[in-house]
Parts: sequence; C-alpha cells; structure tokens
Amino acid sequence: MADLKLRDVRKSYGQTEVIKGVDLDILDGEFVVFVGPSGCGKSTLLRLIAGLEDITSGDIEIGGRLVNDVEPRDRGVAMVFQSYALYPHMTVRENVGFGLRLAKVPKAQREQAVGEAARILQMEPLLDRKPAQLSGGQRQRVAIGRAIVRDPDVFLFDEPLSNLDAALRMDMRAELAGLHQQLDSTMIYVTHDQVEAMTLADKIVVLKDGEVQQIGAPMELYEHPANLFVAGFIGAPKMNLLPGKVTAVDGHEAVLSGADLPRLVLPAPEGDKLAAGDEITLGLRPHDLKRMPDGPLELHTDLLERLGHETVVAGHLPTGARLTAVLDGRSPVALDETIRLGFEPSSARLFDAGGRAI
Repeated sequence: MADLKLRDVRKSYGQTEVIKGVDLDILDGEFVVFVGPSGCGKSTLLRLIAGLEDITSGDIEIGGRLVNDVEPRDRGVAMVFQSYALYPHMTVRENVGFGLRLAKVPKAQREQAVGEAARILQMEPLLDRKPAQLSGGQRQRVAIGRAIVRDPDVFLFDEPLSNLDAALRMDMRAELAGLHQQLDSTMIYVTHDQVEAMTLADKIVVLKDGEVQQIGAPMELYEHPANLFVAGFIGAPKMNLLPGKVTAVDGHEAVLSGADLPRLVLPAPEGDKLAAGDEITLGLRPHDLKRMPDGPLELHTDLLERLGHETVVAGHLPTGARLTAVLDGRSPVALDETIRLGFEPSSARLFDAGGRAI
C-alpha cells in the first residue's frame, strides 16, 4: 500500500498537449476514480502513473519515491486492462501465477500466492479450467487475480468492466468494492461511466480535455458541482440547466427570471456574488423536481420511462428547451400531457456566465 502524488504532470504528443498540468494527492488505501468523456485523458493519465508512457514534465511519486525514471515493473503497481489478455493455452492457475514464474519466485511461494488470490476472488473451483471455459466475469476475476499475486502498492484499473453486460457489471462493481475493503489497498480506476464512479469511489477526479475539473467525494460532486461540465456529467439523468437573469438581490434572497422561468425567489449566495442584471444558469436535478399544481415550470411530456420505483419524464418547456424529471413510480403522468413542476429552493444550483458555480 502507498500514497501517490502528481505534481504539474503534463503529457504532449508533438505540439498537442493531452495532459495539462494535473496536480493530485491520493491517500494510502483510497479508491480513486478518474472519470470523463472519451478523449479526456483519463487512460493516458493512468498509463503515465504505470510508467507505460513517459511524462513530458512534472513529477509522480509513489510511496514517497519519485518514479519518473523508474521502469513499470519496479514502480510497485499492477494494472488490470479492459482486455483480459489471458493465455488461452494456460489454466487459470497458470495464468494467475505467470508473472511470478517469470520473476523466478519459488514454486511453493508462487502456489501460496495463487491460492490466496483464488480464495479472495472466490475462484478456487476454476483454477484448473482454461479461459475458453470461463464467462466474461470469471475471466475478469482471473485478470484481477494476476494483479493481486504481485502484492502491489497501487492497483490500476483501466475500464475493466466495459466488456461485460449490464447485470454482470453491477455484480462485478460489488465484487471490486468488497475487494477494496478486504485488501485495504490504494486503487485507481478509470471509467467513462459515472454510475461506476459514484458507486465505487472514495474520491472522484473529473477530467475534461486533459484538465481536472473537480476532485471530491461522490456526493460532494453531485450536490455541489464546481462548473457546468461537472453538473451535466455527474448524475443520471443529468442535471437540467436553464438560462436566466438576476432581476434583483434583496438581502438573503435573489430574484431570477428567464424565458422558461417565471419570477423565482431563491436564497442568495453569500459574499455578494450576485447582482441585478447578471446572466446565470439555473441547475435543477431531475430527482428534485416534484409535481405541484402551481409549480413554476410547465412541461409538455413526450417521453416516459417507467422503471417501477420511479418514472423518468422528459419533455419540453414553452420555449422548446428540454427538461427531465424523475417522479414517483406510481405518478399518474401520461404522454402528451402538460404538467407543472416545482422544487425546493435549497435544491437549486446557480452558475455564472462563465459556467462556474456561484
């Protein structure tokens, strides 16, 4: 186990900078998830930590040791890839222990390590099978077992569940969370799936275009996104974002209006951050919207997703802007119906003209 520090880490390919000065502290034993859309640099950042690619500038420390020029095999990390990369002619036992055999670890020690990994991952009955005889989830467990036997300081996971179906991904998420608790190891996990990020992470790092947008606990990012990008990326369904203007600020209250917003009175942020005439964006989580006879938002429905315990309702406001609400599963809403929605003022989030949270 070890902590990990990145200081102004940059990576360029020719004139193109893809990692733009990342600073990050990961504590010993933390489960940290890098999340962001395709092309944001999350897998590249993981490969820089692993030593599979050289950094252009900056420093990477693992366990207090500078590893910029240290070979991948000597960094104390083990990586699990999206591809299982198992040897088809070897048994599970041989696949899991192959790296130790290359390192000339004595046979007795190697067998003990493989047996312990199999016990942790509950795959002892699979040890004498070959990969072709395994399901996708079982193959992924073998790949994770191959990392466990190395007893690394840091585990690195690069979208390890993306090849699995939805039900199996859910099961494997639970297994990974349990594995982290059992091993109490430092783990860094890359995904584009914000549900995986929210359910697995102690700390989430949101990336966009090679830059860190926000770092924090899952619910911190959900409740208090730092900018419009994080607001729209974290949360499913994503946050509704409606443009508006501040018409007045009176003490602890701000009055807002907009094309789809009648006069709204919300708590004013502290510190004189708002003034009359300011352009703002109002952020509303779909789960915070409720049906109210006199609600300020008028939604004409055109999509219903009945999920049992809840119903996702989508439609358009009078200007044509899209809005999504998540209502109780027994809500008597229908398609092609106009409903009124409201919310608790404290649940609204405000963003300035530059997209930063106010």
